[in-house]
Amino acid sequence: MTAPDLPQLYLVSPPEFELSQFPHNLARVLDTVDIACVRLDLASRDEDRISRAADALRDITHARDVALVITDHLVLAERLGLDGVHLSDGARSVRSARKALGPDAIVGSFCAASRHDGMTAGEAGADYVSFGPVGSSALGDGTTAPTELFEWWSEMIEVPVVAEGGLTDTQVRALTPFTDFFGIGTEIWEDDDPVAALKSLSGHMAGVSSRP
Repeated sequence: MTAPDLPQLYLVSPPEFELSQFPHNLARVLDTVDIACVRLDLASRDEDRISRAADALRDITHARDVALVITDHLVLAERLGLDGVHLSDGARSVRSARKALGPDAIVGSFCAASRHDGMTAGEAGADYVSFGPVGSSALGDGTTAPTELFEWWSEMIEVPVVAEGGLTDTQVRALTPFTDFFGIGTEIWEDDDPVAALKSLSGHMAGVSSRP
């Protein structure tokens, strides 16, 4: 009998980082831990800054056969040769993104805690749906995506799902049976040793039965 598949790891960049340092940290993580995808998620609206960051991360990820997507910037995704986009507006832009980027690009959709938005995004052609934050957060209205949402999704919907935002050891153990990916960002990048932090967090998947 083969062991059940565990969720894959999906890294999210910090909202701000130094180009002189972060790419080295990312490369170290990718060389140590198996990562499915990286998302460039800068808070900046400066096109030049975002483009330079994307160029740096693309060189690192593509050299290691890891996909790189960018939050929302469709034009930059295409222009810079990235693998796709992560849309932050639920299902609203999925069809237009798919049309613009073509069938081979990755189109992901962040749907907060909305089951309806998730289903709509999946029907519109999203490659994955992301729910979060799963942990408590002062951002937005404080709404979190409960374990029950992932449990329902794993039973009813075939579109892959990502759990992200405020992940803790306890939440990783609780969500491992019901999610396809863990989206991990500040949980490790704020640590002095991101590799150790990621290994510690992802280690809590071990021994937990995966999704049915």
